[in-house]
This record gives sequence, C-alpha cells and structure tokens, in this order.
Amino acid sequence: MLFNSIEFAVFLPVVFSLYWILQRRSLSAQNLLILIASYVFYGWWDWRFLAIIVFSTVLDFTIGKLLGKTQKESSRKLLLFASIGVNLGILVFFKYYNFFIDSFTEAFTFFGGSLEPSRLNIILPVGISFYTFQTLSYTVDVYKRKLEPHHDFVSFAAFVSFFPQLVAGPIERASNLLPQFTIKRKFSYSSSVDGLRQVLWGLFKKVVIADNCAEFANLIFDNHEAYGASTLVLGAFFFTFQIYGDFSGYSDIAIGVSRLFGFNLMQNFAYPYFSRDIAEFWRRWHISLSTWFRDYLYIPLGGSKGSMWFKIRNVFIIFLVSGFWHGANWTFIVWGGLNALFFLPLLLANRNRVHTNVVAEGRTLPSIREFLGMLTTFCLTVLAWVFFRAESLNHAFSYLSGIFDATILEKPHFKNMLGAYITIVLIGFLIIIEWIGRRHLFALANLNNQLSRPTRYALYYILTIAIIWFMDKEQEFIYFQF
Repeated sequence: MLFNSIEFAVFLPVVFSLYWILQRRSLSAQNLLILIASYVFYGWWDWRFLAIIVFSTVLDFTIGKLLGKTQKESSRKLLLFASIGVNLGILVFFKYYNFFIDSFTEAFTFFGGSLEPSRLNIILPVGISFYTFQTLSYTVDVYKRKLEPHHDFVSFAAFVSFFPQLVAGPIERASNLLPQFTIKRKFSYSSSVDGLRQVLWGLFKKVVIADNCAEFANLIFDNHEAYGASTLVLGAFFFTFQIYGDFSGYSDIAIGVSRLFGFNLMQNFAYPYFSRDIAEFWRRWHISLSTWFRDYLYIPLGGSKGSMWFKIRNVFIIFLVSGFWHGANWTFIVWGGLNALFFLPLLLANRNRVHTNVVAEGRTLPSIREFLGMLTTFCLTVLAWVFFRAESLNHAFSYLSGIFDATILEKPHFKNMLGAYITIVLIGFLIIIEWIGRRHLFALANLNNQLSRPTRYALYYILTIAIIWFMDKEQEFIYFQF
C-alpha cells in the first residue's frame, strides 16, 4: 500500500480511530490492532510475502528467548550465528542470487570457459532489507546483553512489522522502538498536529518534488545518447532531488504517521544537501542505515582504532557494503566505492568530524567558505548519484562521458522544458523552506514560532493544493526496491 494512494487515505483514518478507541480496553488490544493493520498494509502488495516476515519474526523472537536462558558462551554464539545466517541467507537468496550467478558466469566466460547456469525468476519482497536489519539488531543486542529478551510475541511482531516504517525505514533499533510497545500510550493533540505537519511535508517532497523530478530524470537517463552535456547535467540534478524527495519524504511520512499513534521514530534525514563535506553528508543521509552499519559492522571491525591502514580498510568496507545493500548491481558497489574515495582525504587529514553543528549556526546565510563547501559536496554527490541511477556500469560511464563535452555551455533542451522549469522553481521553494527549518527535526516543525498564523495556514494550503494537483502520478517510492 502506497502512502500516496487513495487506499492509504482510507486505511489510515480507520486504523487511527480503532486504535484510540481500543485505548480504553488494553495495551495488548492496541498492539494486536497494529499487528493486523501492518500485515494488511504489507500484504496489499502480495500476501504471499507475509510468510517471510512471520518466519523472521518467529525465528528472532525464539532465539532471543533462548539467549536469555543460555549462559554458555559457545551456545550463545551458535544462536547468534543461526539468526544472522538464516536472516542474511533469506536476504541473499531473494536479492542477490541472480547477481552472483551472473557475475560467476561472466568471470568463468572471461577465462575461456563455457557455463550456462539456471537463473531464477525471483520477485524481491518489498522492504526485505529494512525489516531484516531491524530484527537482526534485536538479536545482536540481546546477545551482547544490551537488551533483555522480549516475552510478548504480539508486541514483538508489531515491532518488526510496524506499518509506517516497515518497507522503507527508518531502520529502528529494538532498544528504541520495542519498549514503546510495552508502555501505555496516551493521545497527544500537539504531537499529532506536529505529526500531520511532517506528513504534509513528506507528501510534498514525494508527490510534488520527487515524482516531477522522476519524469525528467527518467526521460534524460533513458535517452542520454540523444542529449547534450548541459541536458545530462540537468538530468543528474533532477535525479539528485528525486531520490532525496522520494526517500526523505517517505521517512517524514513514516515518522509523522507514527506520532499519530504515540510512537517516536528516529530522524532519518537531517538536511544532507546542506552538508559541508562528505563526512557530514553521511551523518545526515539515511541516518538509520549509516548508524546501523557503524554499530554492527564498523565498530566490530575496529572502527577508527588502530593504524591508518585499518581505518582506511574499515571505511572502504562500510561504504562498499552499504552500496551492495542497496542492490544487486555493480553500479551500487561503484557508488559506494566513490563515496569512500570522497571520504578518504578527510580521514587522512583527520577532518572527518569537523562539521558536527548546523550550517550557518546563528546566521541567516552561510559564509563563503561554508557555501563553497556545500557546493563542492553537492557536486560530488550528484556525480556519485549517476552510478546509483544508471542501469549498468556502461550506462553510467556513457552518461558521464556525455557530460564532459563542449555542449556543456549550451542551453538544456528536451521535451516539456516548461514543466522542467516549473520543477526547478519547486525545488527552489523546497530548498528555501528546508534552509529556514534546518535547525529542527523537519522543515515545518517550528512554524508556530517562525510564522504568523495567517502566513502559516497560507503555507499549509499551498502545500496541500500542490499535492492534490500533482497526485495523479502515484509513483512507487524508490527505496521499495531495496
């Protein structure tokens, strides 16, 4: 079920109403309703994939309880490896089986062999990477004794399948979200209104920004041979805001909807395109995934301890694994490798933790140095996104070779330039609103203190009208494929 669909517009008020009516009965009834609603929400795509979620839930719930009863270290490690092996095994099969088969075949053929293995027509379950990492975090934390085993299956299953963030995050830690299912939740008018503001802003980013950018990004990337360099640059620019509007928009909607039900999810995006270097960008982009890899891979590998060689090794492992997590294509691995290379000079100069504050703190505009840092970081990010968007490495290199051409100085030209200009204006509006709200958890969070009541409501009406105007496209979210 899509957030930007009529079905969800009916689904949400019904579940919301039933949920708060059940508050008078018991917490267990509310959790059971969330579980049922989450399975309906997910099963709307294909009910058969519910079996994988249920299996993963039962597996990690059982292993968690066994870890709580087992003190012998060898047995505890065996249980941990069983959880990691089974969960990652399912993920690898559905997401990477054909990739490994194709890569092995190409390598075998390269050395003069002949091999024709069977490929499987595998459908990737929506959101499998997200809920797999979420359940794994629970098992690892219980193994490390950072978290007590959970004993209520319904609330645990509701945690795993919580519908607002089930298919595209944020990837919640059990230590943050799971305890919220065990305490009585009270309706908060102010929190719900703030949640609706975040939903409104998320829908604007998805429907108005991302879906409009997608129209032009797809046109240019799919026919890149027919366009000059300036048009290709514009295509990469459109994709840069498509993926940001799409993914951060989903996160805003997920967090806002969760607040309607009395839950607080972690911030997943913190205005990443205002970053002054690549290290800051990765502290602000897909925060739930970046911190997951930091805590469950980077730190166990040794983190920033040891020699510079080990630091470099760990950084490249993190970025390459992050790229591979996104999809079974060499383009994602190269994308991860590029970001590691961009990060490397900061690591060598020990400047990867310089920009930890908000840009232009206490000022309306950034300094020249901050602006140049943001511009440089943005350009490097746009360059890397070309690999992320490309269908293959050949496609990416062909696209980039087209950019470095004398036609870079020509005026961009393709079908529906008027629509492209309107989309650029809308992107400018997005940037202004986010710049004003960059000190807060989301752009509209502090409007009560920043704008007068008439101005505030005028902005709400403008955003709502724009969403309704562009709603007819109803495109899926990009990160559903991951």
